[in-house]
Amino acid sequence: MQHLEIKTSGPIATLWIDRPEKHGALNPRLLADLCEGLDEVHQDHRIRAVILASRGDSFCSGVDMAVLREIRKLPEQEQFAQWFEYWRRLADVCETLLRFPKPIIAAVDGPAIGAGFALSLASDMIVASQRASFSAVAVRKGLVGGVTAALLSFRVGTALAARMSLTGLPISAAHADRAGLLCQAPVETGAAEETALYWAIESSMGSPQSIQATKRLINESIGEALLTQIAAAAADSATACTTESAGEGIESFIQKKQPEW
Repeated sequence: MQHLEIKTSGPIATLWIDRPEKHGALNPRLLADLCEGLDEVHQDHRIRAVILASRGDSFCSGVDMAVLREIRKLPEQEQFAQWFEYWRRLADVCETLLRFPKPIIAAVDGPAIGAGFALSLASDMIVASQRASFSAVAVRKGLVGGVTAALLSFRVGTALAARMSLTGLPISAAHADRAGLLCQAPVETGAAEETALYWAIESSMGSPQSIQATKRLINESIGEALLTQIAAAAADSATACTTESAGEGIESFIQKKQPEW
């Protein structure tokens, strides 16, 4: 795996997103690595819980805008298939996290942006440091962050989902805690992974069969429409990439300038 490192300590596996030079941006290789890494720890019967963490100062900066820019350079008739494939892969990773039979704790020690925020929301619990922040910024890039919006709405409700998704404004770790997104108050910078280890151990003390059934109850029974919403949101996000606004937003981001809508 090129952008993912797996470390195990007893019954706990930590999946380290290892693309610090790009702030953990989700290119196709990293999305494939996440699926491969999750499959690997799924098959390891010694592993009882998983921590999702990231190298560098960011948890995950979301979709890789350089990849979206390259897709826009393709012949028009080829673009939509590539848009759809990219967003489908993101939806697949989130669905894999939701269906994963073992508890997953996201250790967020920096910004979790857009699709990166979605990864933490698709995990079962979130531990965040004081320097962590969470944002759904797609609208400010001319895009549609439907997967993030669907997961955010499922976790905390439509009011916060609407506010974050329509404004693109971030919330602090303290705000995320007050909103009920975190499993405890924010910890010191650099301590998120250690604290996540505590929650991983605690959440692996029950019967594996009971834990799997409980996850299924929460994510598939109570959230019965969630997986359908994620798939539909990925298609909507792919369609939005074909617009002039998306082109302006992508180029403006790459060139580090304000878009002109």
